[in-house]
Amino acid sequence: MSDSAAEIPRLRVQTSRLGELKLLLPLIDPRHPLIWMRKGQGIAGVGEALRLEFSGARRMQDACAAWKEVVASATVTDPVAVSGTGLVAFGSFAFADDSAATSVLIVPRLLLGKRDGEYWITRVTVEGEDPALVPDPTARPLGPEYRLSLLPGSMGPDDFRSAVQAAIDRIADQQLSKVVLARDLTGHLPEGADLRRTLTDLALGYPDCWTYSVDGFLGSSPETLVSVSRGTVTARVLAGTTSRGTDAAADHDKAVALATSSKDLDEHGYAVASVLSALAPHSRTLSSSEQPFTLKLPNLWHLASDVLGTLSDGSTSLDLIAALHPTAAVAGAPTASALALIRELEPFDRGRYAGPVGWVGADGDGEWAVALRSAQVAPDGDITAYAGCGIVADSEPEREYLETKMKFRPIVEAFG
Repeated sequence: MSDSAAEIPRLRVQTSRLGELKLLLPLIDPRHPLIWMRKGQGIAGVGEALRLEFSGARRMQDACAAWKEVVASATVTDPVAVSGTGLVAFGSFAFADDSAATSVLIVPRLLLGKRDGEYWITRVTVEGEDPALVPDPTARPLGPEYRLSLLPGSMGPDDFRSAVQAAIDRIADQQLSKVVLARDLTGHLPEGADLRRTLTDLALGYPDCWTYSVDGFLGSSPETLVSVSRGTVTARVLAGTTSRGTDAAADHDKAVALATSSKDLDEHGYAVASVLSALAPHSRTLSSSEQPFTLKLPNLWHLASDVLGTLSDGSTSLDLIAALHPTAAVAGAPTASALALIRELEPFDRGRYAGPVGWVGADGDGEWAVALRSAQVAPDGDITAYAGCGIVADSEPEREYLETKMKFRPIVEAFG
């Protein structure tokens, strides 16, 4: 944990109702957007009242402990009292224990939210600060359009196919059952580019996904890692993928083929089992979909299962992301063997790709997604995007490469 968490400042948090709030994206910072939304609802932040940084194998546990200190010392006035009001932090965590990427919790100075007909504004100051430091919500027009190409990074198409074949060979030798391998694309953002343009494209193109942006890390994920609300825990597991068909009949055939594919059902089964195993110590009432269902997105079909339970040990959403990450959907099975093979075959640090991204409230409730369909934008404008797929015994290198192309499409099109 960084020194920033050693001395926890006392925050003063004031939430009040708004009459209406039409759009969140025009209200956020064009260069440093903070957003978490789906189907037009969610929360948006401006500025930083508090930033906590973490690293290492205990980054999520450290974040949980630090957040409890922040909450204990804060003065919160919240007459709205719905999910996302009061004291809230946006968060994004690195995938690997030894990643060079910083994991963060950020409390914005100004937070705006909309959910189920409720609209609110939250202002945050550090004790002793002038309340005038909190900006007024201001809608700003989007900056000029830009178009850029993302090109292969440190793992080109042939390198990826070779890595997939190496993984298939290890699975055939019964060293592991599944491993998730990723490849990267890179690009560079024009100077002064408005990242809200990319986020708007993602939010409009993928309304059923979580569109997010935290500390330069942005994307649109279809996979809920975990959601906690008043004692209820939910998760959505995605594993198994195919492209959409070119017409209605072909699309139906694609969905049926996915739902009956032994390769994809095996891959999905490992992912569901890992989530149930991780959540079992925290809930005595866990249940999951009897059979996976096909989830339709604009560019592909996923096999999906929903998990539901009631928390029995008072865990917060930060406790649960620490327990869940990394699931078999983004690492493999068994986990330790899969992570070792990822380190061996991937020539890059994944950064925050496939880590938890979302938000946590003062009561520990929150919503967290698996950070997929994502890109990290560095302060100098460099962009790195990742996409991966699950490798099992029946995998084929070319098919897996084409799957990554499908999964890159949201980010590639949003920037391009």
